[in-house]
Amino acid sequence: MQLPLESQIESILFFKGEAISIKNLSQTLLVTEGEIKDAVEKLKESLSNRGLELIINDNSLLLTTSSEMSEIIEKISKEELMKDLSKAALETLSIVLYRSPIKRSEIDYIRGVNSQTILRSLAIRGLIIKKQDTLDERTYIYNPSTELLQFLGIAQKEDMPEYSKVEEEMKTFLQQERGGDGEVSNNTES
Repeated sequence: MQLPLESQIESILFFKGEAISIKNLSQTLLVTEGEIKDAVEKLKESLSNRGLELIINDNSLLLTTSSEMSEIIEKISKEELMKDLSKAALETLSIVLYRSPIKRSEIDYIRGVNSQTILRSLAIRGLIIKKQDTLDERTYIYNPSTELLQFLGIAQKEDMPEYSKVEEEMKTFLQQERGGDGEVSNNTES
């Protein structure tokens, strides 16, 4: 049994955690943009009086917490920023430091798990910077922030301990596993 289109859209938006264009959803779900727009209206209606809301901006959709939840979310965010970095966050941060600029698909591949939430947390903390890839506007690349380099007491990422060795090992790993240039292909990512 296939879920209704609005449920499929909700799941995709939840999973991605970022804005997605109606056109992209249409291509992914193999339906017309008109069908997506109709399903979006149903989704908006079903989300009323819940903890989530749908933001529609310039033909892009974003599933987010409702504005009524802002105080609670702000409190949780502050608590999150004050916590020490988890092992997974440190692992992800190390990958960004030694292999940047790097796409999320490559980070996910190296770690073997989805890194979206960790990357968002690291970006909120100001440890990494997320930029749109100039070669593919649907893709983002991650770099260490200037503040992180300053905190680590280094002028550039190449000053990291054993930088050349670790960077080369990561590059070799990606090339061996993918059998080519090390690039992990992914049509859309964050």
